[in-house]
Amino acid sequence: MKKEPSARQAATPKTPEKKAKMARVLVLPDAGKSPVTELVRDLKAWLEARVESVTIERDVREFYKRRGEKRASEPTFDLVVVLGGDGAILAAVRAFADDPIPTIGINFGRVGFLASVEASHWKESLALVIEGRAVVETRMRLVAEFTSEGRKTRAVALNDAVLTRGAFQGMLSIALRDGADWVTNYRSDGLVVATPSGSTAYSMAAGGPILAPSMVAFVVTPVSPQALSHRPLVIDGDHELVLSVTHASGLTTLVVDGQGFYPLHEGDEVRIRRHATPYPLLSLPGFDAYKRLRERLGWRGSFEPDVFPET
Repeated sequence: MKKEPSARQAATPKTPEKKAKMARVLVLPDAGKSPVTELVRDLKAWLEARVESVTIERDVREFYKRRGEKRASEPTFDLVVVLGGDGAILAAVRAFADDPIPTIGINFGRVGFLASVEASHWKESLALVIEGRAVVETRMRLVAEFTSEGRKTRAVALNDAVLTRGAFQGMLSIALRDGADWVTNYRSDGLVVATPSGSTAYSMAAGGPILAPSMVAFVVTPVSPQALSHRPLVIDGDHELVLSVTHASGLTTLVVDGQGFYPLHEGDEVRIRRHATPYPLLSLPGFDAYKRLRERLGWRGSFEPDVFPET
């Protein structure tokens, strides 16, 4: 006679022996890079031998634009593979802004802080990913909301939201509030509000600090401020920030992840908060974020031989 499991045994789920594989894969190439187009054919054949279905788009940015118009008709995927640099990854993340899918980037860019796989190691790296052995990096995103000329707009960013002046006009005056608390008024060429992922982008170029990718925080960095005392701020990521355009001698633009452009006017204000759902970027087992910084930024740390040589 078969013995019935106890109530406690029945309520305890079994631990799977192996993580499920990625069955449905979407490949988003940057069609503007010739090495990417050369890899697509080999990648397609390699993936088709290992997963249930492979969909390859012609260009990641075209996919983003089309998906914004026909989102309901798009199939679902288990994995997104982006071939390109950080700009291509940002376009892919924007395409899946409201329904994030685990995404890994194969770097064909000049720097590549978001792509964790080098093009020369794509086969062994993707083998780990489709076997379910990749590491999920949950990346904080931000939501920027504003009303201009009676029109409400909502934009989602993985990297940053930037208020910037036009090329042929004077400085902007921007008031910053942290919730109900007034922080300061900036007079500058612009103001960057970045996530930890975006701290290595425009914010860093403007003199902002680098944050660990796993943090939940905003970096607020003025661009060429008139007052030398204005320095970058790191603010709790659970706070809401309000940016008010108090004076502008021409058109002001809110730039989201370097790809979305929204005109603003004097008197408009932008509310920025943390997105409730982080984005699942993938990296490989043993991935070292500090090693990536050393390699991408050329850090040596000493003119003497390395104290901690690479293993």
